[in-house]
Amino acid sequence: MKSVDLNLLVALDALLDEGSVTGAAERLRTSTPTMSRTLARLRRALGDPILVRAGRTMVPTPRAAAVRDQVRAVLEQAERVFVEGAGLDLAALRQTFTVEANELVMAMVAQPLLAAVRAQAPQVVLRFLAAPPENIPWLRDGAADLAVGVLGSLGAETSSELLLTDRMVGMVRSGHKLTRGRMTLKRFAAAQHLSLSRRGKLAGPVDDALAEHGLRRQVVCTVASWSAATRMVAHSDLVGLAPEKLGREALSQLGLRTFPVPVPLPAVALSQAWHVRYDADPAHAWLRRTLRDVVAKIAD
Repeated sequence: MKSVDLNLLVALDALLDEGSVTGAAERLRTSTPTMSRTLARLRRALGDPILVRAGRTMVPTPRAAAVRDQVRAVLEQAERVFVEGAGLDLAALRQTFTVEANELVMAMVAQPLLAAVRAQAPQVVLRFLAAPPENIPWLRDGAADLAVGVLGSLGAETSSELLLTDRMVGMVRSGHKLTRGRMTLKRFAAAQHLSLSRRGKLAGPVDDALAEHGLRRQVVCTVASWSAATRMVAHSDLVGLAPEKLGREALSQLGLRTFPVPVPLPAVALSQAWHVRYDADPAHAWLRRTLRDVVAKIAD
């Protein structure tokens, strides 16, 4: 096999399919003289003329006609080796994927992602983990297969894909005074605010935007949990912030109302990230495609 040029099979397939040196050359985007030399190499390798002239056309020899289907089958099998996901039997796939995400992302994505995964691969298990403390390289160390969220700098060892661009909106209980009348900067700033922060931060981009107008909001509480934040807003006069698309269903279930924040805020970029060793892994690529489709449905 060391002396066999497997590229000759591609040329042989084209020659037998086209029945013409010129046609095969055009199909493979090469010159007619080059294809003629390739045909000569094939004749030497197989010990057979392969194509012979019959009037104005060329016809395959009995040997060439006999190997036509075999050559095509070999090429199709070789092509499948290089096609993403080829040979991946989802029905038989037994694998546990670990997904790192914050509570909000888990609340919105975990159930529909599991449903989509199990519909295609019923033996796959998903394990969701809370986002780790800073500087713990879960993706690099293999503790997590996928990270989903608003991700910062990831480094050269990590690949990523934008899933959704969202915006932050205000959230209040139904009947809150801010749901009546025109929303102004002063009315917004004068309300009592709840901050959702894993680190317990009392200030953020909204405070910087208000400061440009000489205003300051009153943050009376900070929580690290999305479920705690929404429940507190639902049962009080507190004002919180939520991603418009990603949080839409959860806010609706709690009867919460949303409104545009009267100051410009940075867009929320939801992404998925993974270690580069999984770039070409068929099972991992399938999981990423499935998550991408799930988030697109949520956004719609």
